Formats: sequence, C-alpha cells, structure tokens
Amino acid sequence: MPARSTSASARGSSRISVLVANDQPILRDGLRAILDAQRDIRVVASVRDGSEAVREIERQGPQVALLGIAMAGLNGIEATRIIAGRSPAVGVLILSVHSTPAMVQRALDAGALGYLSRECSGDELVKGVRAVAAGSRYLSQGLAEKFLDHHRGVHRGEHAVESLTATERQIVKLVAEGESNPAVAKILGLSPRTVETYRLRLMRKLSIDNLASLVRYAIRNGITPLD
Repeated sequence: MPARSTSASARGSSRISVLVANDQPILRDGLRAILDAQRDIRVVASVRDGSEAVREIERQGPQVALLGIAMAGLNGIEATRIIAGRSPAVGVLILSVHSTPAMVQRALDAGALGYLSRECSGDELVKGVRAVAAGSRYLSQGLAEKFLDHHRGVHRGEHAVESLTATERQIVKLVAEGESNPAVAKILGLSPRTVETYRLRLMRKLSIDNLASLVRYAIRNGITPLD
C-alpha cells in the first residue's frame, strides 16, 4: 500500500505529534502529562487499544505512536505491524513491562523503531520519543546490552516464539486464557484430537511441561494480553 500523506492536523506544528495507546487509563494519563509538559511535544490522541490506535493514526497521522503491548483485542505487536504497512511515516515506540530480548526482537521485526521498559524514567521516555520522531532507533538503558547478548546466543531459548505458526500462536493464546481443548477446537474449526496433538507438540517445542509455564510464556512474549 502506498505511503499515506501526512495529516495537516498532526503535522501542522513544529512540535512532535504523539499518539498514546495503553489499556490502563492511569498510565495513559501519566504518559500524556509527561509528554505534554515538553515544549516540543504534544499528544494528539490517547486511546485504549491497538484497533483504536490504527484508526486514529490513519485519521491524524502523528509522528510517533507510543504503544503498550498487552492490550485487549489487537495487541501492540500486531498494531505495529499494521501501522508499519499502512502508515510507514509514523515511528512506533513500544512501552512495555515485558522486556525480554525476544519480545524486543518481535517488536522490531514488526516495524517498531524503539522499545522502552516500563521502568524507564520520564526523561528517557521523552528522549525515546524524540529519537523515534527523528527516525532513529532507540532502546531503553540496559535493553541494548540484553539484546546484543541475545544475538550472541546467551538466550537462545527465547527464539522459540519466532518458530510458531499462526495456528500454534492461536492455540497458545487460547489455552493460556483458560480455554479447554474442545473449546479451542470449536473456535478454530479443528477436531479436539488435532488440538491435543498441537498442544503436546507445542509443549515439546517450547520445552514447557505444565500449564502455568505456558501461561507465563504467553504473557512474556505478548501472545496474550493477560497481565
């Protein structure tokens, strides 16, 4: 799809226009307050999920989209992928409590320019927004080193999420959210026996041997919005 033309409402100022998307109202309000306090930044929209973020970005064309990951419906990773395809002029900056190297890699692969740990300071948040607005990549302090270690093989086990097929991801998500095998089978249009086969194969592939570990894996890698 061709690049969308820049929205006059969002770009008609020298200030950096930002959309904030997070499913926690108090966090949205806090992020907005920090950013709006800057002379060179203004928040043009504040939304609660990925679907709303995609719609508002297409309507307003901000320079930066600050997205959480674990949002109901369309999560931050999938929203990033859509934004990168439809609105490539918008720089996506992820802010998440999930800061494993594998999660950072997923976000970058989806098209994000930056990634911040939710433990970052307000100053670092502002620095990240400015960097992404300028078209530069930005990772929180400490994340860059973890990320490099990841690619040196220190955390090879985290790569497993990248090997999951779309159906496998759906099954992990549904099982982690408490759906039974028959329920998963009905949702996905598969037989219960096929779902059971998928589930056993997934547990082996991910080196997971119990449901609690599968739930933690799904949350850590942004497959389910549970927190």
